[in-house]
Amino acid sequence: MDQESSSSNGFYNFACSPGSMPFCRQFWKAGDYEDRLTSEPISQNGQSRLRIHPKFLHSNATSHKWAFGAIAELLDNAVDEVKNGATFVKIERITDSQDGSHALLIHDDGGGMSPDSLRRCMSFGFSDKHSESSIGQYGNGFKTSTMRLGSDVIVFSRCMNKGTLTQSVGLLSYTFLRKTGCDDIIVPMADYEFDPSSGVFKRLFWHGQRHFSSNLSVLLKWTPFATEVELMKQFNDIGYHGTKIIVFNLWLSDTGELELDFTSDVEDIVIRGAPQFAKTCTGVKTLNQKHIANRFRYSLRVYASILYLHLPENFKIILCGRIVDPHHIVNDLKYRQCIKYKPNVGASIEAEVITTIGFLEGAPNLNVHGFNVYHRNRLILPTCNNSKGKGVAGVLEANFIKPTHDKQDFEKSTLFQKLEARLREMTVEYWRYHCHLVGYSTKRKYPSTPTAAIGFAQHMPHRETINWIEDVTTNHGAPDPPCETSNVTRRENLHSLLNVDNSEKSYSAGVLQDPIGTSVHIPTGKRVVTALNIETPVRFSNDSNLCSPTGVFDKRKYENHFIATEAPKRQTASSGLISELGGNQTVQHEHDGHGQIQEFMIMLHANKKLHTECLEYETAEKQLLLKALKLKEELQEAHQLFEGLMADLKHIDEVKLESLLKR
Repeated sequence: MDQESSSSNGFYNFACSPGSMPFCRQFWKAGDYEDRLTSEPISQNGQSRLRIHPKFLHSNATSHKWAFGAIAELLDNAVDEVKNGATFVKIERITDSQDGSHALLIHDDGGGMSPDSLRRCMSFGFSDKHSESSIGQYGNGFKTSTMRLGSDVIVFSRCMNKGTLTQSVGLLSYTFLRKTGCDDIIVPMADYEFDPSSGVFKRLFWHGQRHFSSNLSVLLKWTPFATEVELMKQFNDIGYHGTKIIVFNLWLSDTGELELDFTSDVEDIVIRGAPQFAKTCTGVKTLNQKHIANRFRYSLRVYASILYLHLPENFKIILCGRIVDPHHIVNDLKYRQCIKYKPNVGASIEAEVITTIGFLEGAPNLNVHGFNVYHRNRLILPTCNNSKGKGVAGVLEANFIKPTHDKQDFEKSTLFQKLEARLREMTVEYWRYHCHLVGYSTKRKYPSTPTAAIGFAQHMPHRETINWIEDVTTNHGAPDPPCETSNVTRRENLHSLLNVDNSEKSYSAGVLQDPIGTSVHIPTGKRVVTALNIETPVRFSNDSNLCSPTGVFDKRKYENHFIATEAPKRQTASSGLISELGGNQTVQHEHDGHGQIQEFMIMLHANKKLHTECLEYETAEKQLLLKALKLKEELQEAHQLFEGLMADLKHIDEVKLESLLKR
């Protein structure tokens, strides 16, 4: 509210205010003071009006625990102005000409605010933003953010509204309210309107000249600008529309220094006490500290680069004179997967979340993990950590849940708790089946028999399947993480495992005949584990299970996985014999294992067929591209020929015209 609402006659009498009161410049202690005034209810037209004590400015701002979270609120307001033509927002440090202290400037070229809009902005609980795309919702962000950064803020805004160009100045000053002993929040404002006839801005007297002069005197006394001319100069770089916010009397840290550090990096604003790194240091600890997931906590440039999932086109964030380059966290992920999640929001509401998950660059040495959760394009929870999954990170936009007022967390609703649980499941699942790709070794026990291995391998990517089976054959059921091998090695190891046909096979002279008819040399004395000598019977199950470290399959949301059961300690004669190479021995086939391997062979052949078809499509694509290039060249030649013919025709017409004129 501005001054006309603070007394019955529209003028606040500061002469009755007490003298200067002790004022603490540390934010978390600034609210600890005793009010010397005895408040009496204000009556307007016979009705009592609720007072808002200045202490509320401070207590309201404590919702921001982090200074950068407050700056993000002001950036949100600028981004919301894109619909009104905003193309940039500038964040800079400026110096008070009176005492040399630092102040924070936020300037955008949006639509600006009319006098009424500025009053609503500086009042409580009012919001003009009703669009679903708008980030701001509660009408409280400006007050909480500015009062969290400093004790005082002055706003300059110019706006074209219904053909009328206006400019307004407003002051929200905790210092002014404290030192004058006010028991109500007073916002001095001065408004001007452009006069086309004279070409200058003239004062607007909403409640008389005396009221305007009273507001102006407060503005000049409690701001860095000593004269009205200096105030008006602040509009020179605003243009025809835009808003400039200056936060001054910035809060101090516990050490007595400014909470925001403007001098350590001339192109950045950092939190006081940020860690310093040696340029030559490359240790694992430094790698973790320098990662963006840790640097955003004390670097505004880093935080602003990840603050928006997609920065609006043609809009720039300019920090300390240099553009902030957007950083897309998705591009930091390798071995990415996209997982769809459909929360149960309501009977008539459908929601869908696409989560991109992967390993961060730098794993396994990087001790960073968690999900970056956005809401309406705005980062709410950066690196929302889970207890497991070192190096695993993800990105998602969750518009079906509501953020808290400070936009640094989500309301702890049932929907949010279910989302958290699902993200934990995603992390565990992704880690289990991809950790070997970055060098981790899994603790789980792989299937000890080839048959169970084949059932497990059917659900792995084909490129890794053969490598994994190879480890089963060479390491006797204790495979290492899959690694790249040559095609010859893959084929040899596959043939050494899949050696079952409709007829019995014999092994002699160290040569193994596979069903395809390829002879594969196997050194004498090596033990070959085949489907003919498995000790563990396999059965089918409709449960969604996979192998666990105990040999029993863990729950996983895929169907028709195999479950390996514990083998009987005693084997009957009909269960087959273990074959040792080095002599001619006949091996009896086991019917179940034979059927499964035949099924696996069919899958391999189908995969080979699909691979061949893919190659054919790639070849056809290349031919079409060449054909398109050739047609483009022919089109260019035809175009040149056409232009030549048109030039000749024009020349002929000119000659004919000259001939006619001569006659």
